[in-house]
Amino acid sequence: MKRPPRTIDGMNDANPEGDVLEHAELYDGVIVKLHRDLIRHSSGRTAVREVVVHPGGVCAVPVLPDGRIVLVRQFRYAIRRYILELPAGKLDSGLGPAETVAHELEEEIGFRAGRLEPVCAFYTTPGISSEVIHLFVARDLTPVPQRLGEGEHLTVESYTLDECLDLAARGEIADAKTLIGIFWYARTRAGVGPAQALQNAEDLGDSGR
Repeated sequence: MKRPPRTIDGMNDANPEGDVLEHAELYDGVIVKLHRDLIRHSSGRTAVREVVVHPGGVCAVPVLPDGRIVLVRQFRYAIRRYILELPAGKLDSGLGPAETVAHELEEEIGFRAGRLEPVCAFYTTPGISSEVIHLFVARDLTPVPQRLGEGEHLTVESYTLDECLDLAARGEIADAKTLIGIFWYARTRAGVGPAQALQNAEDLGDSGR
């Protein structure tokens, strides 16, 4: 099956790989789909492109009144371990990013956000996936009943920004969206970029040894 070339909102419309000779939908799962396209380059040679189609997601940096950041220590089946993450969720309910992240905060960590500040949207793995994550900073948090779904194995923890940066420097925070969120928040707080924020955390860790 051949399909017309696709464009992405906000990106350059020029598509050097728009000549799709074949399109196969290999898998239609609960969360993702897997497509395989046969494309033709301008030289006439062909190549295969495999794409994981994802509905996208949201995540937030939840900031408590005392400045601590709320994280979740969540079990992730794909890597068979618990990792520290920012609260996050999929865009699969028909709601927009702001509404979705507000629901996720209440369900996962038991807080309602009085303010949600949109920060940016980013592709997680554009080499193979269409997934886009929308990042927010959540402020004016008030406690509400936590509503975890079946299969969500997590505990709620909170850390200062310096502690988060130290955890990142030691590799104890290794989730990409969480690193982006923490470094972005550190930049807004300290007026420095992510690289300097990480260096500051490493310096802090060295001073404590």
